[in-house]
Amino acid sequence: MTDVPPLAVDIDGTLTRPDGPGIDARVFAALRGWEAPVVVATGKAFPYPVALCHFLAIPERVVAENGGIVYAEDRIEVVADGETPRQVLEAYREAGGEVGFGRADTANRWRETEVVVHLDGDERLLRDLARDHGLEVVDTGYAYHVKDPGRDKGTGLRAVADLLELDPGAFVAVGDSENDAPAFEVAGYAYAVANADGAARDAADEVLDAAHADGFLAALDLIRDRS
Repeated sequence: MTDVPPLAVDIDGTLTRPDGPGIDARVFAALRGWEAPVVVATGKAFPYPVALCHFLAIPERVVAENGGIVYAEDRIEVVADGETPRQVLEAYREAGGEVGFGRADTANRWRETEVVVHLDGDERLLRDLARDHGLEVVDTGYAYHVKDPGRDKGTGLRAVADLLELDPGAFVAVGDSENDAPAFEVAGYAYAVANADGAARDAADEVLDAAHADGFLAALDLIRDRS
């Protein structure tokens, strides 16, 4: 058996197809067959990565909401307060800002520690309100996330590694966005897929030639070759 390292992987832009938000089916077997722990590290609300792990039939090891919630070894740790982000969202609405996710707003419905606004929203207004409340806005390429500046995928990866009794530097990370950069800095090695933004590219040890799920699968091949 190949002695592969533990893996920290983003979802959107990394496991997805280039033509839309859906996950590329090829990654299911690849993740299910990985012989070391897999941590799904995402900006999505907590139920999404948990469900992904469930349907992959892998242990539920999760960094959700950009580090606001971590979950592993049957322990859930909510490490950021969602009340202030919700205040920002309400102030944004009152100022005429459009959240942009429809009446049901499922993008925010299950979030516990942050809020999101569609990329078509008023970025300047949102950033001003977030700053007034001591928060930050991160553009993940999916949405503008209003979050605690002290929590990110890097702090989340450290927390999950601690629960797993692993060195966070033992992990290899794969991602595509500025919210992946903190995890790249914590992991021992990091790959940015070809569609990655500038922040992810700058933080990565290696930028892949292939994009989206093709890039992720290429990273797995490289990891195995180097293990």
